[in-house]
Amino acid sequence: MKWKEYLLDELIHIKHGYAFKGEFFSEEPTDDILLTPGNFAIGGGFKAQKLKYYNGDFPSDYILDENDVIVTMTDLSKEADTLGFSAKVPAWNGKRFLHNQRIGLIKLKTDDFNLNYLYWLLRTFSYQRFVANGATGATVKHTSPTKICQYRFTAPENKNTQRRIASILSTYDDLIENNLKRIKLLEEKAELRYKLMQKELTYEKRINLYDFADIQMGFAFKAEAFNEDSEGIPIIRIRDIPRQMTKSYTIEELENQYWVEKGDLLIGMDGEFHMNEWLGQRGYIVQRVCRLRAKNELFQSFLWQALKEPIHYYESTISGATVAHLGKKHLEEILIAQPKDSMKNELEEMNTMRKIKIVLADQNTKLREARDILLPRLMSGEINF
Repeated sequence: MKWKEYLLDELIHIKHGYAFKGEFFSEEPTDDILLTPGNFAIGGGFKAQKLKYYNGDFPSDYILDENDVIVTMTDLSKEADTLGFSAKVPAWNGKRFLHNQRIGLIKLKTDDFNLNYLYWLLRTFSYQRFVANGATGATVKHTSPTKICQYRFTAPENKNTQRRIASILSTYDDLIENNLKRIKLLEEKAELRYKLMQKELTYEKRINLYDFADIQMGFAFKAEAFNEDSEGIPIIRIRDIPRQMTKSYTIEELENQYWVEKGDLLIGMDGEFHMNEWLGQRGYIVQRVCRLRAKNELFQSFLWQALKEPIHYYESTISGATVAHLGKKHLEEILIAQPKDSMKNELEEMNTMRKIKIVLADQNTKLREARDILLPRLMSGEINF
């Protein structure tokens, strides 16, 4: 198999996005979804969380097509850990994705190279570090099409070989995506089950959240306790809650009270008050992350559904000088309707769904690990065809 050195600038053009008007941004769903750097996962790929919608006019040539390859040219994190990574535009229930500014659209200059291979190239660690190390900005990191296109790499000269490599890697992502869809369906089913139960509980006696669940606030780690070397015990921060993974670790050993297990309910107490059933690695929670476990394990999934409305209420009403803070005093105000004994079957069904989600999440962890091991080996030629 013959390999050749390439310069990205020889193969691609990166089209800038459109400066959509802020006055037409919408949190309420419309037919148009406005892509942002927040839609890129660490490691690359599309992330469908906190979607932003648009409700105004715009040029039609900024509507993206399914499977378009895009890159992010802005990153709000200090580590710039998504900057430059690629994602593919998904199909999304008939809605349109809009090509926003600071998102680059990859266009091939030649038919002699496989676009899917380039998509995976733009998800390699060596490429991303090249982009991140050349980024500008002290807090918000920026890159540009010019910088990205300066990246040099070697690749199989044969387009069919490129296609085969991309196909192997895409198989892993397809399996992961199918599991994520199954998880989403289980969550929707649990939410529907809760709403039906809630109709019967409208006039039932309500009990305080602290009587319904064991609540644990996180540990105040010192800055020197953190490392990014994947050696030690995982630390779960607020930003980790929606993405279900962490890249921070500590060598400090704490009491078991700070442990988070798969299936625990977590709430971020600052900013957007992220709330999620934790499906990631077992680890410690930091200060300003709250862990909740129903006193009766059978009620754990019920607890998550019951907290969505009050946490959303606080998210929309609490304000701070810079960041909104959710506190113990707010949690103490929350009342939960005690499920009836006659609802045992529904509660068991919801809990079974939660356990299936944990199994699917474990499968995805193994698939990601296998894919991430294969990616650099396939891209470097270490694995031959």
